[in-house]
Amino acid sequence: MRRPLEGQVVTVFRNRLRPEHVEAYADELAVVAELARSMPGFVETKTFTAEDGERCTVVTFADPETHRVWAEHPRHREAKRHGAESYYSEYSIAVGQTTYASSYERPS
Repeated sequence: MRRPLEGQVVTVFRNRLRPEHVEAYADELAVVAELARSMPGFVETKTFTAEDGERCTVVTFADPETHRVWAEHPRHREAKRHGAESYYSEYSIAVGQTTYASSYERPS
């Protein structure tokens, strides 16, 4: 786990996949996730799946400018369009800039 920092931009992307598109989604996700990792300012991404099937992806960028560049990247925009057209039965996105950050790690 990376330590959060004030000023970072965090996106919380909640979604449910349409069962008939899970495989195509996984293929596109692999491409887009690798692209995100290569972008300047990328900090981390993690995806969790709840017992009821809802997925939650948390993506962090270093600052508003690097987040904006990612949000506007043509390949990312294409993937978002595919998601809305095919992959998701529902989704929501919340984006915010970190105004407070704290972390703890137990000493070994």
